Amino acid sequence: MYEQVLTAPLRRSLRRSLPVRPFHVRFWDGSMLRATTAADAPVFELRSPLAVAQVLRSPGRLGLGRAYVEGSLDADDLDAAFGVVDSFDPPPVGTADRMRLLVAASVAALPAGVPQRPDLELVLRGERHSRQRDAEAVRYHYEVGNDFFALFLDSSMTYSCAVYSRGAHTLEQAQQAKLELIATKLALKPGQRVLDVGCGWGSFAIHAAKNHGVSVLGITLSQSQAELARKRVAEAGVADSVEIAVADYRELSGTSFDAISSIGMVEHVGESRIDEYARILASLLEPGGLLLNHGIAALMADYDGSDDPFTERYVFPDGEPLYLSRIQLALERAGLVSEHVEGFTTDYALTLKEWSRRLDEHLDEARRLAGAERTRVWRLYLRAAQLGFETGFTAVYQVRARRPKSSGA
Repeated sequence: MYEQVLTAPLRRSLRRSLPVRPFHVRFWDGSMLRATTAADAPVFELRSPLAVAQVLRSPGRLGLGRAYVEGSLDADDLDAAFGVVDSFDPPPVGTADRMRLLVAASVAALPAGVPQRPDLELVLRGERHSRQRDAEAVRYHYEVGNDFFALFLDSSMTYSCAVYSRGAHTLEQAQQAKLELIATKLALKPGQRVLDVGCGWGSFAIHAAKNHGVSVLGITLSQSQAELARKRVAEAGVADSVEIAVADYRELSGTSFDAISSIGMVEHVGESRIDEYARILASLLEPGGLLLNHGIAALMADYDGSDDPFTERYVFPDGEPLYLSRIQLALERAGLVSEHVEGFTTDYALTLKEWSRRLDEHLDEARRLAGAERTRVWRLYLRAAQLGFETGFTAVYQVRARRPKSSGA
């Protein structure tokens, strides 16, 4: 009864501020604020006063994200909840109603005290996109554990956009289509030497060596990725042709390659390093050699290059998708000539939808491997990323560029 006394003012304030509600809100005391649109609307569950306290401490996405990560905020149907978030346009709230809402929320949050950040939250220090900080960011994301990623990736462990638009019907077929498409665009020939930047678990390196007779150096900043990639290389019978190294792209020098693939890595480079990235890769190419850059790009005109705080602290620290035009400018400044650009935005939305479905099928195992908090993060992240591609916030492009054989006319 005491708890319902605390939540009653908040329910009244929300009812007044949101006269049209395409969602239900269930409070920790069992009380409900009903939807006004449909009885089967999704339910946002405030499981403890901590959910309100987190939002008060950090209004916006970060506070909501913290509450969700720790489990004090949830939804009975995440997909339906995302639909509401995407389509709901709340009315403007006047100053008086805003103050009533703030006071009511403060009263409801009193039992929680001052909320703490979840232990899972990462706040990086030091120079953004320095080698040390980039390595820390990559370890945070990828060293959740190889077994965790295997729960939702295809059998090749390819962690980037699959290509369904060439006729594939399954994730496995779509990833093989993507790997072969990249190999085709790079015009790989037996005996060539290839660099795979951000090689992940070795899927492209293995595919290129096994099907096109090339030798490959794959680099990653994740030790656990490299260990599994080497094991997969050996199992595929291409250990004589593929080397996997833990290295930063900025550490490579004194060698050259006939072709370079960079798949799902450029979004980690950042505006401050994109010209250096392009310049280094161009310097590693033989004259006439080809580069295939595959990466997420920003689409929104007002995008300022920064990620939202939830993604920044819980998913991809320092992730920074740039505009396609900025990536091409960097390649051109480095002396490369763009020959072909292709977008796969719809393909990535389908890929993320399938990853979400597979993860949901293995939630108990995911919690065992990575913990309940991180599993919630990934369920939220995969759906949010899918929505980003479906609504035109982000896209993914492959850019093929060539190093000219001669710099003269």
